[in-house]
Amino acid sequence: WQVLNATLSIPLGEPRSYKWVAARIGKPKAVRAVGQALRNNPYPLIIPCHRVIKSDGKSGAYAGKFDGKKARLLAKERLIASHLRNSE
Repeated sequence: WQVLNATLSIPLGEPRSYKWVAARIGKPKAVRAVGQALRNNPYPLIIPCHRVIKSDGKSGAYAGKFDGKKARLLAKERLIASHLRNSE
């Protein structure tokens, strides 16, 4: 739940790394455990696990698959965030 809670703090369209999440929960070496927790996210529509990417900038898996869905979701969120900023 610590991982899922930290993931909730990631802003719309702004990815963070698994390493960032691990550090955020006070367990900087728990990068793989972060990945497993996100893989088992019971609320993917609410907890934005698609915003968590690899440290090298690659998207990694989403819902256990490497099909590009994570990158597409992030791109859509960036567009939404841009529209929100421009309407302020």
